[in-house]
Amino acid sequence: PSAPERVPEKIGPYKIESLLDKGGMSVLYLSTHPETKEPTAIKVLSQKFVSNKEIVKRFLHEAKIISMADHPNIVKLYDQGEWEGGLYIAMEFIEGISLRQFLLRHPLSLKQALEFIIDIGYALCHLHTHGVIHRDLKPENILVAENLVIKVIDFGIAQLLLDEKGDIKGKQSHVIGTPIYMSPEQRDHPDHVSYPSDIYSLGIIGYELVLGKLCHGKIHLSMMPQGLQKIFSKMLQPKADHRYQDIVDVIGDISHYMNSSSFKNESQPLDQLSELATSVKQAEMSLLPTKRPDWSFVDIAFGQHKGVIISGIYYDFFDIGNRDFAAFCVEPTDKGVEAILYTASLRGMLRSLFSQNIVMEQVLESLNTMLCEDSIGQSFQYTFLYTSGSGEHLHYGSSGECPLWYIEAESEQPIPLTSLNSGLGEEKGCSFEIMKHTWRSGDAIVLASYTVAPTNGDIGENFIYDTLYAAMKENMRRTPKVRVENILRKIRISTKKVLQQNSISLISIAKP
Repeated sequence: PSAPERVPEKIGPYKIESLLDKGGMSVLYLSTHPETKEPTAIKVLSQKFVSNKEIVKRFLHEAKIISMADHPNIVKLYDQGEWEGGLYIAMEFIEGISLRQFLLRHPLSLKQALEFIIDIGYALCHLHTHGVIHRDLKPENILVAENLVIKVIDFGIAQLLLDEKGDIKGKQSHVIGTPIYMSPEQRDHPDHVSYPSDIYSLGIIGYELVLGKLCHGKIHLSMMPQGLQKIFSKMLQPKADHRYQDIVDVIGDISHYMNSSSFKNESQPLDQLSELATSVKQAEMSLLPTKRPDWSFVDIAFGQHKGVIISGIYYDFFDIGNRDFAAFCVEPTDKGVEAILYTASLRGMLRSLFSQNIVMEQVLESLNTMLCEDSIGQSFQYTFLYTSGSGEHLHYGSSGECPLWYIEAESEQPIPLTSLNSGLGEEKGCSFEIMKHTWRSGDAIVLASYTVAPTNGDIGENFIYDTLYAAMKENMRRTPKVRVENILRKIRISTKKVLQQNSISLISIAKP
């Protein structure tokens, strides 16, 4: 087996947090921006290509061109430079999934599909205006951020077919691309392509978006809505001269179609369900905090992997005063659209309790009573902790087997914390045990919404626990922000269905 990739401590002024990806010609790292402290992606030219003048020239030339781009649908480049390992490019880090992954997981309405196509079109328009041809437009090179914003990435930097030594094969260079999305002229004459080549690639991607599935290179325009067939036929003409010459005309024709009676008539009944599903997910997210608490006495980070199943997960933070704070994470037992209603009801109850300056030891019992008396008749699994920024102990309560892990500064593995209380709303009048644990400087705690302990076998609920535990162990020495991001990233890129279906929230708090 090959040796693990050595992660440098710094690249230029950027502190490297972890390895994101390793390709054939470059390595991608996650870093912290030295000024904004925001996560930043660092792309490094692989060491074996540093002495290849042609590759270096293309790497720097492309980076310079794209650095001039300033568009909401294009990944931003912040910086480029040299370091002891060669060349690097610093760019915007985007938390999201590729358009290919999105297409495989989410149903798209015709309206959403066309909006995605237009957004990609706007990105191409901006690039073409700056004289840049993408040359490798495909679903893998388009990211969908959490707010459904499209981001075009990977602008064909050093896309040459090379031999194992890094030398260019033959007398002419060949653009590396994906044949399914590549225009005929790019396959035949890779050094002589123009803007219509990108339009062809967008036509293939748009076809897949409208039909809601990957085409694997097989195009049947008769399967598309009739009002779009003429547009996509022109985008996908084999000869570049017969194709759209300007992406602006593509955007204009699709926009005109979306405002026509044909669009309304050709929208499918399932489109309404898809749009409703999007609205429901947005409503679910609106119940969650968007900004971290402004607590200087602790370092806190949180995030969520949104699975296919609507979970109704809710987490929140409360400033009790005098450097005391509380964190809550709850999840209704029942899933689906109704879970959002259950969560909204609980959210109001919890915020009402904290507004009354209730004694912390009574929060769980009071909330349980309110839920049992409420008509929703729903129970919740929960994780709850409170402590002081200067105190020596933290107090916690939870249902389920292991929703909390304590990370000691000198320990080699996370310590599970359990209290095994009943769920909230299950039984009126039941008592809730509040546990206590040391809270030392340099230590951290992680709360997870999914509270299932390992069982026999290697799939199912125990797989979720094992994956979380392994990811936490790998990131014990990280900051809370990087720890949460790395754990959630491991979940998102997993091919395991059980991870992709379930929503999982994480909160990490460290005591400086």
